[in-house]
Amino acid sequence: MADFDETFDWVVVGSGAGSVSSALLMKQAGKSVVILEKSPYFGGTTAKSGGVMWIPNNRFMDPGEDDEEQAITYLDSVVKDGPEFPGTSPEKRRTYVREAPRMLDFVVGQGVALERGSHYWPDYYDELPGGNKTSRTVTAVPFNKKELPGDWPGKLRLGMLEMPVRLDDGLQISNMSRSWAARGVFAKTAARVVMGKLTGKHWVSAGAALQGRMLKAILEKNAADIRLDSPVNEIILDGDKAVGVVTEKDGKPWRVGANMGILLNAGGFGMNAEMRAKYIPKSSNDWSNAIESSTGDMHREVERIGGELAQMDQMVGFPGTRGPGFDTAYMKPGTQNVCAKPHAIQVDQSGERYMNEASSYEHICQTMMERDAVVPAIPSWAIMDSQYMIKYPLHNKMGSRIPKGWRESGWLKEGNTIEELAEKIGVPPEKLRATVDRWNGFVDAGLDADFQRGCDREYQGYLGDHLAPQGPARTLGKIEKGPFYAVDVVPGDVDTYGGVMTDCEARVLKKDGSPFGNLYACGITTASPMGDVYPGAGASIGPSMTFGWIAARHAAGLGNQDLT
Repeated sequence: MADFDETFDWVVVGSGAGSVSSALLMKQAGKSVVILEKSPYFGGTTAKSGGVMWIPNNRFMDPGEDDEEQAITYLDSVVKDGPEFPGTSPEKRRTYVREAPRMLDFVVGQGVALERGSHYWPDYYDELPGGNKTSRTVTAVPFNKKELPGDWPGKLRLGMLEMPVRLDDGLQISNMSRSWAARGVFAKTAARVVMGKLTGKHWVSAGAALQGRMLKAILEKNAADIRLDSPVNEIILDGDKAVGVVTEKDGKPWRVGANMGILLNAGGFGMNAEMRAKYIPKSSNDWSNAIESSTGDMHREVERIGGELAQMDQMVGFPGTRGPGFDTAYMKPGTQNVCAKPHAIQVDQSGERYMNEASSYEHICQTMMERDAVVPAIPSWAIMDSQYMIKYPLHNKMGSRIPKGWRESGWLKEGNTIEELAEKIGVPPEKLRATVDRWNGFVDAGLDADFQRGCDREYQGYLGDHLAPQGPARTLGKIEKGPFYAVDVVPGDVDTYGGVMTDCEARVLKKDGSPFGNLYACGITTASPMGDVYPGAGASIGPSMTFGWIAARHAAGLGNQDLT
């Protein structure tokens, strides 16, 4: 047995949402916990993200709106099983659907204020059996991080929305130039921002709100010893049992023992260029919104000790456009909603459409990379007409006026005709003209015969024009009024989506399929239990929190006790 500098019951690597749900459960079980976070900031990838959890049959849904069987039917419809996707299985999905609502009840019972994301945030494939056309999503209530004690407000990782606005409100505000209701939401949000500053509050929303509230619960309950700037370099084994880790303290190696178990929740490898080149060669960390500390440390360490990695070619795609400031932006601008709006399509470098543009961010990027293997499609081009530019936001533009720097930088391409625009972006003019004419014919017919954009999937309308009549008009619109415009589209991401193989108890598996003793993992350190698909908003954070909680319950020997 190794000698340790100190020992805890539960050692957690990383400070994402799954780390906190596990720590809170261990505290309730009376166990000691340490959270070792590599970076100077608490919150992990979760804090920078939208902070959404996909939780079927959750406490915030209306009675009869969902149940376990509907959710399982949906996941079995959308998630593929097979040797290419060993991270998922019917048993693992059923475990998630059964335990996620219980985890949510537990976390809410710990004082973390959560709410339904929206009554209109459909599953991403809601037309499939069991799909939900309202919302299975859960988010955190906006949080004043000044509620955290001492210097903790400055240690919470910067989020994507540092203001008191819900994600739902943000969608409405994007229609501000055309809607008095949206202007009202904007005015209320602005008033809350001003009042917050006057009263000394610092509001955050989305992932930072979730992690701020989770951090507050940990601190109030003294549930864990949280150590920042504490990278983990090694997992210590005794035979095939994990007994501790090597971290750093005061710049020197520090050995921490684990009586009951170790949870790995250290993010993906989004900022590791070498691993990207090996596993996802058509992606780039230059296009990624992954946090700087997401470098695949635990992927490599588990592989070193004999663990199995899988689904390593997967990422949580987030299509982006390399507009002014893209290289240095904390949150790189996305284009998912751009080509889902009327009067816009996406084409490859031959000038041809190749997907339903009103798809999920993950599917858009996956399709772009698959297309690029056949026809150059990285970058692709978002094609729009003047109707689009007048009606809808693009990049940081809210009104119809086009910022001067867009043209000067060369990012925004413009042509008085489709053929002129094609010359500007280097695609065959006759091909782009044929593509646009074909699209306009679909709009006249009210049916996209190629990719069924605007058909039975409610999610397409969610991405489209909320002010248009319900139905295909929310996403179908002719490209006919010049000038015409184009911006590039690249397959960015939130982070990677493959990693360590785990079982239904979140135990890390060896190459022979048997579990290591006392070693668990969750989140995007693992091969996703959703395989290669993103079934709905929050399909990373929901499983992370759930399997982190399951891991702690298993390690503490709590079985199926009611822990709420």
